[in-house]
Amino acid sequence: MESQVVDALRPAGEPWPKAAPEVEVLVREMIGRVADKWTLLILEVLEERGTLRFTQVGEHVGGISQKMLTKTLRQMESDGLLTRTVYAVVPPRVEYALTPLGLSLSEAFCAVWEWAERHHAEVMAARQTFAARAGTPE
Repeated sequence: MESQVVDALRPAGEPWPKAAPEVEVLVREMIGRVADKWTLLILEVLEERGTLRFTQVGEHVGGISQKMLTKTLRQMESDGLLTRTVYAVVPPRVEYALTPLGLSLSEAFCAVWEWAERHHAEVMAARQTFAARAGTPE
């Protein structure tokens, strides 16, 4: 239904209107960032579990190095997707939480998870068919 509403905004066969150059740049940057598996996994963890400490984020994501976790969290913070709160205690305590902007991005990617659930069997069958045709193992 939503697709029909969006499609009604442009005649069939017509290209989408050209976006402003600064919007195109932002879209490309954000796709590059969120296409990174660590960003998506951190989004998911923080959306599901709420505010977490650095080590907790790493534990729940799993398989991420401390260096990559630090880099990804900093990038997400710079994009406004999460907040980093430092508590002046000994030892220092740092917590991460999604911002409303981060939550909205997480919601947008929820559609990808739903799509994967609906089409899992089709994708697996297509991969098997392709592998059989190509004579390669899955």
